[in-house]
Amino acid sequence: MTAPTTTPRRLVRRGVDEFLRFREASILLVTIALVVYFQTATPVFLTEGNLVTISHYVAPVAIIAAGQVLLLVSGEIDLSVGHMYALAPFLMLYGMNSGLPVLPAIALALAAGAAVGLVNGLVTVVLGVPSFVTTLGMLFLLSGITLVTSNAYPAPIPDGARGVSGWLGGGPWAEIIWAIAIVVVFQIVLSRTRWGLHTVAVGGNAHGASEAGVRVRNIKIGNFMITSLLGAFTGILEAFRITSIEPLAGGSGIMFAAVAAAVIGGTALAGGSGTIVGAFLGAVVLGVLRDGFNLIGISANRFDLILGAAILIAMVLNVYLARLRTRGAV
Repeated sequence: MTAPTTTPRRLVRRGVDEFLRFREASILLVTIALVVYFQTATPVFLTEGNLVTISHYVAPVAIIAAGQVLLLVSGEIDLSVGHMYALAPFLMLYGMNSGLPVLPAIALALAAGAAVGLVNGLVTVVLGVPSFVTTLGMLFLLSGITLVTSNAYPAPIPDGARGVSGWLGGGPWAEIIWAIAIVVVFQIVLSRTRWGLHTVAVGGNAHGASEAGVRVRNIKIGNFMITSLLGAFTGILEAFRITSIEPLAGGSGIMFAAVAAAVIGGTALAGGSGTIVGAFLGAVVLGVLRDGFNLIGISANRFDLILGAAILIAMVLNVYLARLRTRGAV
């Protein structure tokens, strides 16, 4: 008589245990809860127009967070990526003004992003300068280049570039489609490829990874290049979306938002552990909070307060779940 009641309970418990084994479990539950709450509080939350608005915040944060996760997992960080975001559209503009077609001009800007990442990586791993200091210096250097070359004035998207604007950020869903594609690709890279395995190994124990044959320097330099390139690409997408190239776009704000998304999504600041899908969900949480606050009339001044609390809670939950996994409880 007890089998019919105990078996379903065991199945449910087993399902819950299996779900909690995923690193993204806690942030996914938070995301669902927030969506339900704001939809209940304001029926316009899940309308198409508002979802497009949320996607415009989520997409750039998620793309940059994908690169930051790779760096954080390998034990480094890039503070300059938000200013590469601002500079890249101007580099595209300067290339087109020099006679380049739009696609080669975009390729030039992306190559510059990768070159900046290469410099960050070389200074960090070859000269031994902490990445926080290296990229802090690069942050001011890139900001100065942007402001000096643009005279701190915005510029319109060149007419010759408008033909590609629809699929490079100009369409209502274009940017979030790029973001999802990038998140999927780099999650596979992190979890299913040798590069990802070596990235985790380097962040967990660089000395041990080196003795095991992992090229620690190459891994770190490569991740710096990927992060800066993604920052450049995101800046170009945003320029096409708003149809203007802004010298004060991005900056430290979007960089810290990307780091916050990564941390909320389960990436350890100490290195050796992280998930790009989790960072995407972290970006969704930030976007939902920001948009939901606006819809229900809560002052935007409180967003940073909520963001700080969210980061602390996420870190506590991540540490707690990691301990449970270590003990085999989940």
